[in-house]
Amino acid sequence: MARSSLKLLVFAALICVTTASQLLAQAPGRQARGLFGDWLIKSDFNGRQMESILSFGRDADGNQTAALISLFGVNELQDVSYTDGTLKFAWVIPTQQGETRTSQFTGTIAEGALTGAFSGEMGEIKVTGERAPRMPMICGDWLMKSTMGEREITSTLEIRADEEGALKGVWKSRRGESEVTDLNYERGTLTFKRSVTFQENTWESTFEGTFNREGTITGAFKSDRGEIAVEGTRIGADLIGTWNLEIASEMGARKQRLRVNPDLSALYGSLPVEKVTLEENAVSFKVVTTFGENSFEMDFAGTIADGKLTGELTTTRGTQKVTGEKVVRNFPRRPAQQ
Repeated sequence: MARSSLKLLVFAALICVTTASQLLAQAPGRQARGLFGDWLIKSDFNGRQMESILSFGRDADGNQTAALISLFGVNELQDVSYTDGTLKFAWVIPTQQGETRTSQFTGTIAEGALTGAFSGEMGEIKVTGERAPRMPMICGDWLMKSTMGEREITSTLEIRADEEGALKGVWKSRRGESEVTDLNYERGTLTFKRSVTFQENTWESTFEGTFNREGTITGAFKSDRGEIAVEGTRIGADLIGTWNLEIASEMGARKQRLRVNPDLSALYGSLPVEKVTLEENAVSFKVVTTFGENSFEMDFAGTIADGKLTGELTTTRGTQKVTGEKVVRNFPRRPAQQ
């Protein structure tokens, strides 16, 4: 393969639309130190910015993993070392002729920023990167149930975080929306205030509850009228998390990653998904990106059951079978620090 073609292949593997960084910017959270986590890396090719994700983490059994993630799939990295702020690894690049080329990366991480370069037969490609923030786990839509006498009341609490990390909420019920203020989440405790207006009368109450990693909120509203216990369950809990996908193609199976955020936005590879829809066990989402003046669209439709995802990915070039498995970590987590 000619050097120019191989270099284009490398940049093609790095490509992601700029909206990926916008989606990541909407997912604020406390940033861990060190190497582990996702890094949004950027490079420049003939004046066009290319983006992808470097991901360092652990598999279900706690073994360290490293991968370069883009629209075109997940490429595992080799010979990864990180010492005194210096990061090195090898990226083995498959070609259309069935051969491979190796690109070496050397860079540094300091104050949450990554700088470095890929070097190999295609020359040198400089990159910069920053840690991708994670969305607070309390974000998302919650089905909130309370009991008044013999009557069960069901409402929805929607929690979102802005670019600065401030939480905002909306309470929705059959009577409409009500204002949620002073929303705060710290060390597993959720608090907020809620005002309800009915027939020119306004009632104010405060809520305090505990968020459990099993996907529930347990708490109570308190006001001058007394106390009402509330139980909340997360909407779409079975979808939220990281999915390792395998996509069938004429050239063989291709690995990809789907990361579904607590608010059901997602990243397919390094491309943003506005919302993943879950209706009973039916899952669907759409990915739209551009390359130059061309628009590229992918539609997924499938089902979820017992931590497995099966379906089809449809584009203008046809349909591909997709299977996926949710990453379930078997090793102990560190205590939450959100």
